Amino acid sequence: MNGRVENPVLRGFNPDPSICRVDDDFYVATSTFEWYPGVQIHHSRDLCNWRLVTRPLAGKRLLDMLGVPDSCGVWAPCLSWADGRFWLAYTVVRRFDGNFKDTHNYLTTATDIGGPWSDPVYLNSSGFDPSLFHDADGRKWFLNMIWDHRPDRSFFGGIVMQEFDADRRALIGAPVKIFEGTELGYTEGPHLYRFDGRYYLLTAEGGTGYGHAVSVARSSSLTGPYEPDPAGPLITARDTPDWPLQRAGHGDLAELDDGSYCAVYLCSRRSERLPHSPMGRETAIQRIRMSEDGWLRTEGGSPLPELTAGIALDNSFDAGATIEHDDFDEPRLDIVYQWLRTPTLDECFSLVARPGYLRLYGMESPGSLYRQTLIARRQTEYVCTATTLVEFEPVSPQQMAGLILYYNSSKFHYLYVSWDEELGRHLGIMSCEAEFDLTSTYPIQANRISLPETGAIRLRMAIDHASVRCEWSLARRDETAWRPISTVLDARFLTDQAGKPEGEQFTGTFIGVCAHDVSGQRAHADFDYLTVESSRNL
Repeated sequence: MNGRVENPVLRGFNPDPSICRVDDDFYVATSTFEWYPGVQIHHSRDLCNWRLVTRPLAGKRLLDMLGVPDSCGVWAPCLSWADGRFWLAYTVVRRFDGNFKDTHNYLTTATDIGGPWSDPVYLNSSGFDPSLFHDADGRKWFLNMIWDHRPDRSFFGGIVMQEFDADRRALIGAPVKIFEGTELGYTEGPHLYRFDGRYYLLTAEGGTGYGHAVSVARSSSLTGPYEPDPAGPLITARDTPDWPLQRAGHGDLAELDDGSYCAVYLCSRRSERLPHSPMGRETAIQRIRMSEDGWLRTEGGSPLPELTAGIALDNSFDAGATIEHDDFDEPRLDIVYQWLRTPTLDECFSLVARPGYLRLYGMESPGSLYRQTLIARRQTEYVCTATTLVEFEPVSPQQMAGLILYYNSSKFHYLYVSWDEELGRHLGIMSCEAEFDLTSTYPIQANRISLPETGAIRLRMAIDHASVRCEWSLARRDETAWRPISTVLDARFLTDQAGKPEGEQFTGTFIGVCAHDVSGQRAHADFDYLTVESSRNL
């Protein structure tokens, strides 16, 4: 092993990683929350270079999230390999706020990572973060954290386990609580392993914020009792607030050929210019070894997440290049894009109605939890620029289309083309700055820009840490220069830390194109391309 990995290895919103090894292939599954299709799966052979290969929860048969609140949807998948097939356990969350969480756990399988995936089997709703442990004797055990709504208890009620009968496709026997957690609290994200005759339980603790950690407990018996590691968390930055990688936790392990292990876990980058997290929680990786006294330890001995990890096998895997410029010439949408909640995207867009263009049919309002036409990709760096060309001829103020930076329904900046009685077709900006009543602001309302009645418009949004600057131009041969809009937007609103308290919103910023028509007429906008250029070194 002669390579090193720069963390985070999966950049941009990629939380709750679960790693699975099949021969020389490694796969990492991450949460997608309200973004559709559900669950991102990346593939690698060198643990350094990763290619996004599939999102398995696609189509209404497998996933329908219409109406789920922000930061709900698909949580914490667990991907494993046994008996000649992949097993994917996941939670669909339909309520987040208050004492209760409606968390439904499912299991689907496939013989190939690209599918087809089986009809999901419903397992339980007692908590979230499910995982499936395949023991050496062939029996299978389903784990999840248990949610306790009672006012005199901790919401995080510990880790429970129940046997799964693969033939009957059902849980059998009674659930058994195997771990209460440590003093860090918020015990969740269980993954169970058997190494050298002992059972090891990894959990996420401390809350999915700046107190987050990967904790380890072990037992000589499957059902416990499990003894926490007396040395404390395996991986955490909770005691080092100025470390460049923060919020480290929620880990999973895969065994390597030399007897060591690689751990994947979530983290977020901290910049001196913007300590907030517009990219949300990302995935990091590093090497883990077994100590002489039988505890899992990081290779360097420190629990801090490594900035560069000596984990790469040979740096030879060709992950392919992530597209920066998409001219929408292909008949299918590139895998880099996602959309919100709906399993029926064909009612929202077309790549064949006008070949060479992405046609978006305006539907519900910005921030809708049902059918909002918004096609987007992850922000992966603090500094990036998004550019598009749109052809759109609205005839009503209820019709809008343009370029958007979107975190969730209460946090976005939208550079849009619309129409009104005074200006006719014009360019405006709509923002929602972490207002949970969804009240929008219009930063250039008094200075909206009048546009010709017809003709394509180029739009650009440039993110530089905490600032967003917008530009525009007419798409004509005699106009090559960009026209700046003087108003500077605040990117700090498009982060995990804006608005609700820590741990209550945890996705990430997306960059995309969108169309809205709240009149119900489904006015369409045609986008010729979308370019997202990122600077990794700033």
